[in-house]
Amino acid sequence: MNSKLITLLFLLVSVNVFAQRSNSGWVNLYNGKDLSGWKLLGGKATYEAKGDEIIGTTVSNTPNSFLASEKEYGDFILEVELLAHPLMNSGIQFRSLSKSDYQNGRVHGYQMEIDPSARAWSGGVYDEGRRGWLYNLELNPAAKTAYKINDWNKYRIECIGNSIRTWVNGIPVSHLIDDMTAKGFIAMQVHAIPSSEPQGRQIRWRNIRIQTENLKPSAPADIFVVNMVTNDLSALEKKQGYRLLWDGKSTKGWTAANGSAFPAEGWQIQDGILSVQKDIPGEKAKGGDIVTEKEYSAYELKFDFKLTKGANSGLKYFVSNLGGSILGLEYQILDDENHPDAKLGIKGNRTQASLYDILPAQKIPYSLKKVGEWNQGMIRVYPDNKVEHWLNGIKVLEYQRGSADFMENISRSKFKAVQGFGTAAQGKILLQDHGDEVYFRSIKIKELN
Repeated sequence: MNSKLITLLFLLVSVNVFAQRSNSGWVNLYNGKDLSGWKLLGGKATYEAKGDEIIGTTVSNTPNSFLASEKEYGDFILEVELLAHPLMNSGIQFRSLSKSDYQNGRVHGYQMEIDPSARAWSGGVYDEGRRGWLYNLELNPAAKTAYKINDWNKYRIECIGNSIRTWVNGIPVSHLIDDMTAKGFIAMQVHAIPSSEPQGRQIRWRNIRIQTENLKPSAPADIFVVNMVTNDLSALEKKQGYRLLWDGKSTKGWTAANGSAFPAEGWQIQDGILSVQKDIPGEKAKGGDIVTEKEYSAYELKFDFKLTKGANSGLKYFVSNLGGSILGLEYQILDDENHPDAKLGIKGNRTQASLYDILPAQKIPYSLKKVGEWNQGMIRVYPDNKVEHWLNGIKVLEYQRGSADFMENISRSKFKAVQGFGTAAQGKILLQDHGDEVYFRSIKIKELN
């Protein structure tokens, strides 16, 4: 055998060994020939295997369609390339389920969004058939430009334990901590279309591959974390400076608003949830407002809350004793549909997430939850006195403390005669007892410089 042939054989063997090593741990989910290992769920959109691609096509008068893996996956790293029509919506389901005892088999579970629209939420995480948006790109606006319209995009999902993270074209998009579903199928969605929209638009997927063993998570990116696990602080949240303002198990760090000990009655701590109890008609109220022992100035405050029907409460900040009354700016917590206070005030400034009786919050559909569902509230107070109210991942109000507009709105409010209202340099944080049953959990704070 001559030396040239030996060299050629050596190179071929080396290339083959290198290819095997470079693909170590990856398993292809599409065989390049047919749709073996996949099944159609939901609607009647069409899917076909064509060369190295799976092609999904929209069909009129049918609900969301899903080409689902027959196998279920728990912890994994998934990569896929996709090219979607610029006017269609789609997504990749993961850890998803379809069971006869849940809405007649409706597909439900996590979805990594494909959104070529001007909204640009591609890579966000939506909970299909359950809770709706969990992580939208208003929380990470820098990632809105990651998706390329009319071009191939590379999607990556890392699901390891309660951690769910997504990337679009190498850009970190979402970081979600959630423990609702630990295992389920993977599916390629073709979204339902309205009757006014032409059918036949397509999305193409290729290079669909997964790792399930010896998983090595990517280094954490410094982006916003949505944490749905009760009173949990993820490693990244801790690194970013968050801490629990309520520890989830005791009254430590909190007192009655009047400065006495934490109320012996009227508030309940159970299973990691802090709840104010409903007053009994005809009996003396037992609880009362509670406040932090410490005062704060600039911070980001996250809190989960859940309303009962007709309930009214609030979270107040910059709280202090003003003229003998414990007062502060209030993030309104209210059942807008069933409490009369929603119809009072000016232009809706007593509705959910508003600055109570001063400025109204926007009513954005994605931010609204039904009574009995958990909401994620957030208040950002910047060192320059800019303040934001967020509700379920959407900024619904922004204002500047001390500005002419702010002071003018106070002058039209019930606080107009209170000297110094809303202008303190620092103050306590208060949870309101309004005599209605309301639940709180996962109260976290990050102080800002």
